[in-house]
Amino acid sequence: MSPSPRIAPPLAIIAGPTASGKSALAVAVAKAVGRGVVINADASQVYADLAILSARPSDDEMAGIPHHLFGHIDAAEAHNAVRWADEARAAIAAAHAAGDIPILVGGTGLYLRTLLYGIAPVPEIDPEIRAAVRALPVADAHAALATDDPEAAVRLNPADTTRVARALEVVRSTGRTLASWQQAHDGGIANRVTLAPLVLLPPRDWLRARCNARLVDMFAAGAIDEVEALLARGLEPDLPVMRAIGVPQIAAFLGGATSRDDALAAAQAATRQYAKRQYTWFRNQPPPDWPRHTESLNNDSVDELAIILRKRLLTG
Repeated sequence: MSPSPRIAPPLAIIAGPTASGKSALAVAVAKAVGRGVVINADASQVYADLAILSARPSDDEMAGIPHHLFGHIDAAEAHNAVRWADEARAAIAAAHAAGDIPILVGGTGLYLRTLLYGIAPVPEIDPEIRAAVRALPVADAHAALATDDPEAAVRLNPADTTRVARALEVVRSTGRTLASWQQAHDGGIANRVTLAPLVLLPPRDWLRARCNARLVDMFAAGAIDEVEALLARGLEPDLPVMRAIGVPQIAAFLGGATSRDDALAAAQAATRQYAKRQYTWFRNQPPPDWPRHTESLNNDSVDELAIILRKRLLTG
């Protein structure tokens, strides 16, 4: 008799735009399965200095459920998708080894895609080539790209400084186009786990109202003090934490360039714009068979969704 095929261990994914209710649902699912642990997949919530502005769950909101990869990175560090994917793989493996069910929750699509499907193994770029490429005006860089990588030049917006420079520096440094590197993804875990994903795509009006209300609460809860403490550290302005939503807007207020009300309005607008981009990404990028929940959330619907995910996690 041939042995039964080994069933890959379960992994829940709760994804969607900011303020869509992911964190509360993750805790509900963890409680429903009885041995769930929550693992962060949000690029801002990794930073220790951004507890308020990143909407990191409080101790009360965690409700005694183990949470991992939240607030574990100092603001002076530039965290990225590759490093997070390594950390997430380790946290998922530890959960499975302990007999727990890992629940990934977050809105950073690049993080999730890198973890599940891997990332192109592009070698380090020669520093001299990078400096030379980045010094070019975007029009010159795009013209050079049309010679070195014509397909990329056609595909990319000629005014997209970052992507044009990236494509040009890769082909000049490695002798291969970025597209050819991207065809060789490695490191993904999608084929080693049994996924139970859910994408939250609530009504846009409901989401916009949630974004606005949450920024009001953040400002009242100490977001201004949080940014003031961050600015006092004198960190490099191009670090990710310094560009996180809410930080530049509050910094402008603290520097006397705008009023508190204007800073709040600007942070709300930036959050709404970010949520819109996330909404579009999560509507189109995840596989078609990933369920999309398009209703707003309340206590009853959170409980209902938790039960649905519990069944999928425990029965495969």
